[in-house]
Amino acid sequence: MDLVGLSLPLLLVFWQWTTTTGAAVTYWTYTGSVGQSKWADYFPDCGGKAQSPVDVATVQTQYDPSLGPLTPLGYSQHGNKPFSLYNNGHTVVVPLPGWMGLGGLPWQFTAVQMHLHWGNGALEAGGSEHTINGQSSAAELHVVHYNSELYPNMSVAMTQQDGLAVLGVLIETGEEANQAFWNILNYLGRIRHAGQSVSIPAFDVQSLLPSDLGRYLRYNGSLTTPPCFQSVLWTLFTETVKISHTQLMKLETVLYASKEDADRVVMQDNYRTPQPLNDRTILSSFPLGEITAIVIGALCGCVGVAVIIRFIVKTIRTKEPGKDLKQDVALNTTTEPGKKEDPVPPSV
Repeated sequence: MDLVGLSLPLLLVFWQWTTTTGAAVTYWTYTGSVGQSKWADYFPDCGGKAQSPVDVATVQTQYDPSLGPLTPLGYSQHGNKPFSLYNNGHTVVVPLPGWMGLGGLPWQFTAVQMHLHWGNGALEAGGSEHTINGQSSAAELHVVHYNSELYPNMSVAMTQQDGLAVLGVLIETGEEANQAFWNILNYLGRIRHAGQSVSIPAFDVQSLLPSDLGRYLRYNGSLTTPPCFQSVLWTLFTETVKISHTQLMKLETVLYASKEDADRVVMQDNYRTPQPLNDRTILSSFPLGEITAIVIGALCGCVGVAVIIRFIVKTIRTKEPGKDLKQDVALNTTTEPGKKEDPVPPSV
């Protein structure tokens, strides 16, 4: 999740935190001298043991039958007031109204904002932050909430272990355009440079989510950008959402991480690489790991049986060459008199 761009007061809180804790810089990037490999030097939590994103090895997930479907609250009740769309220099952010929330979690969570992560348009290159069995998706959507039952606001909640809940949606490309995502992508040209914002028509936020909200992965992690507070309860849906190649290209090429009066820097590869899982357990709302293991085991078993059968058949044929010869002679005698047989092509 991207912290920057939530609100001006929150930015001031963040600035005060970095100065009082002695951090050398408040500015960061994904690459370079203050890139993600250096984050922990300036933001100590980025070197913690419960960082995000992670790679999910499905065979190692643990099924938890107590995990029920999540319930978006007020996502479709957008009213007549427009949303805003903001380029914060790291991603594109849509602040969400306070009446939106999330049910199905241990506490009441209130929506704060949503944003995206993506790659650079290169073939075979991903753009998602989380990966599944080492495989990246084209992009990833995060919907951020804070624990409004225990904490008064986002700035307090983000520093607490149980303060935040983020929905992670993996995005793949397909042939057809996703109409819901046009609600965001159609306006990127108006916020090309860092610091720019624009009002956009309000829309149903739930239309951006997968249709099945009951199949997901759950683990405790962190913000995926500095200061990397380890305060996030992550929900990563296993059903992906598709957008068209044209829509992905628009996301990857339109925005700049630089301000309008500066040298243009295209906003690309704004994702953090997967972090060590360490001693954490990734829970699944359905027996995903068990099913994967059974399927793989069954496939291996079928392949093994097929190899054995082929070996036995080959052995029998090798031991009985006369039988095949007699069968060939018998077949040849049934050919119509005077009709020539087509030549048999040689084996390749």
